[in-house]
Amino acid sequence: MTTTGSGTPGAPPPPRRDRSPWNWLLLLPIIVPLVPVLFNGVDPRLGGFPRFYWLQLAFILLGVVSTTIVYRMTRRRPGDRKGSHE
Repeated sequence: MTTTGSGTPGAPPPPRRDRSPWNWLLLLPIIVPLVPVLFNGVDPRLGGFPRFYWLQLAFILLGVVSTTIVYRMTRRRPGDRKGSHE
């Protein structure tokens, strides 16, 4: 028989509290690609590619970097207690 975080068999686990201000950083890769001024032109070219194409790759990197930062700043460390992370 397994027990949950509260120690009572069959009791639902306590709700997670993911209310870190770091989570707001995840909006950045959603909002930035929606700015039309960024796509409004061909120049500058980077390696022969118009701005639209290399900007798409930059947006992917922006998403990866911001997700990595949020993950590292909000993950629980082995020494943390269960209820102390908010």
